[in-house]
Amino acid sequence: MAKEKVEESEEKGETPEGENAEEAQAEPKGFVKKLLGNKKLLLIGGGGLLALLLAAGGGLYFFVFSGSDEPKPVVAANAEALPPLPATPPQVVFYSMPDLVVNIQTADSTQAYLKLSLALELDSPAEKPGIQAYMPRVVDQFQDYLRELRLDDLKGSAGISRLKEELLRRVNAVIAPYRVRDVLLKEMIVQ
Repeated sequence: MAKEKVEESEEKGETPEGENAEEAQAEPKGFVKKLLGNKKLLLIGGGGLLALLLAAGGGLYFFVFSGSDEPKPVVAANAEALPPLPATPPQVVFYSMPDLVVNIQTADSTQAYLKLSLALELDSPAEKPGIQAYMPRVVDQFQDYLRELRLDDLKGSAGISRLKEELLRRVNAVIAPYRVRDVLLKEMIVQ
C-alpha cells in the first residue's frame, strides 16, 4: 500500500519526503521477506537450531556408544538392588481354622450357602495355644458376620478383599493380647 502511494506520487510529480520515503522504498514484501531481512532474528534462530541439533546428537551418541559391549547379567543386577536374605527365615505360623458353613441372604429369598476354609497367619508358634483357647469366640464372631452377608457382597475381588479385611478386624478384636497378621482363604464355595 505504501509502495502504491509512492508510485502515485511519482506519477503526479511529487517526491516523498523524509524517512517515510526511504522506508516506503526499502520495505520488503511479505512475512518471509521480513524474517529474512532481519539479521538479528536469523542469528538467534540459527544459534538455537544449532544448539538443539548438538544436544540431540550428544544424547544419541551417549545412548548408543556409552554402554559396554557385554550385557550385564540380569540376576547380578537384581541381586545388587535387593537386600541380602536373612540367614534364618522369619517365623511365620499358620493356624487352620475349622471349616465354616453358613446360609447367606439372597435378593429373592432362596437358600444360599457359603463354605469357608480359613487359615490365620501368626507371628510365632508360641501364639498357637492362645489362639486355640479363643477359637469358640472367633468362630462365633465369624458366624455372626457371615450370616449377614448377601451374594452381592461376595462378588469380585473387591468383595473378597472386604471379606478378608472384616474377618481380620473381628479376629484381632476377639483375641486382643494376641495378633493375627492376615486371614487367608483356603477355600470359598457359594451354593
